[in-house]
Amino acid sequence: MTTTAAPLAAAPGATAPTTPLLWPAVFILMWSTGYVAGKLGLPYAGPFTLLFLRFGVAAAVLLAVALVTRAPWPRTARQWLHVVVVGLLIQALQFSGLYAGLALGVSAGVSAVIVGLMPVCTALGAVVFLGERIGLRQVIGLTLGLAGVALVVAHKLGGGGGGVAGHLAVGLALLGITAGTLYQKKFCAGMDLRSGGAIQLGASTLVVGALGAWHEGLALQWTPALVGASLWLSLVNSIGAVSVMFLLLRRGEASRVASLFYLIPAVTAVMGYAVLGETLTGWQWVGVAVSAAGVYLATRRG
Repeated sequence: MTTTAAPLAAAPGATAPTTPLLWPAVFILMWSTGYVAGKLGLPYAGPFTLLFLRFGVAAAVLLAVALVTRAPWPRTARQWLHVVVVGLLIQALQFSGLYAGLALGVSAGVSAVIVGLMPVCTALGAVVFLGERIGLRQVIGLTLGLAGVALVVAHKLGGGGGGVAGHLAVGLALLGITAGTLYQKKFCAGMDLRSGGAIQLGASTLVVGALGAWHEGLALQWTPALVGASLWLSLVNSIGAVSVMFLLLRRGEASRVASLFYLIPAVTAVMGYAVLGETLTGWQWVGVAVSAAGVYLATRRG
């Protein structure tokens, strides 16, 4: 995408991060909270209905921000199409697949392992489609990251469940985040985060709303947990985390940004321990450390 739209007006210095680790750390923390918030909200709404709330609120907020701040919009039909495609891949396909798989009985551990393959898939895709080059240190880092993910979730792998349909659904989530990351880097690197985000979330709201009406009748139970989870998923995850990811993609290679996803299962496990009372074994703590080392090697420059 060749638009010359500027990034967020409120952050004119966004092209030069304060510290090399600040925004990656913010992204990892923001994205990881989504798994905990989703688990808190799913008992009160079907997966597509929960996503309809999540995307709808986020789309309305970003639309208002874009209009008030007079954000630039895509100028051609091709630019609009590129922005919509990224939104449908990263937002609608990824989270619909993930939530549907969880609802069908796939364990959180198995889901994390499947989606945890994203850095490897993105690194390979970046070589083929973006012409990026991967050095030996990055290969070692990607391998360590994958090993750390396996250690974090290994105790859950025997849980099974979900059947073929559930596992295929989570596989679609992996396809969505991988393809969306590569597509964003290639065609939408200059997308304005306000107007672009409103378009992406608006398109995703229409898709998951149709799926929710068809499969679930958009039925939900209004509880404080559902309201809190929906607001958190909308503002912190769909707007905050995705915007930070796009900023990171704008500054660096897709394969380096993707390697950050190796830390998400580990950080999520720690959050699950703190918020949901889920236990962490010694090997899981080892996995957290291994994942951190892998991300450091895969993302370090020089």
